[in-house]
Amino acid sequence: MFGSGRKTQKVAHHVDTWIGPEVTIRGDVLFSGGLHVEGRVIGSVIAEPGSESVLTVSERGSIEGEVRVPQVIIDGTLKGDVVASERVELAARARIEGNIYYKVVQMAAGATVTGQLVHGAEPPKSLPAPEGLAASKA
Repeated sequence: MFGSGRKTQKVAHHVDTWIGPEVTIRGDVLFSGGLHVEGRVIGSVIAEPGSESVLTVSERGSIEGEVRVPQVIIDGTLKGDVVASERVELAARARIEGNIYYKVVQMAAGATVTGQLVHGAEPPKSLPAPEGLAASKA
């Protein structure tokens, strides 16, 4: 009745895989469906290409590595870049150290990002160093 007229969209998802609070995974994780992280992942977290996957990182969860998932919900710690082809939702306790590439972003008061928020689904491609420059550094 007294709302601002804006509708907030909640991401509807289910959990197919759960990484518990006492679990540490060292290595890359490739998944589809819903992945819920309450533990620690040291490595990249990547959704199967073409999937409508959702990654949720709880307030006790942490990821140290790149994240490439269509939809991401973060309430924990993430050290690395986030590439979300659809949506990023940062809850109040989210702590991000890295750039966020997004199509749609929702950020709660209290969330922190040490990096850039870049509208667009993909980070820019980096070009290889010129041959002479690369050889002189070796």
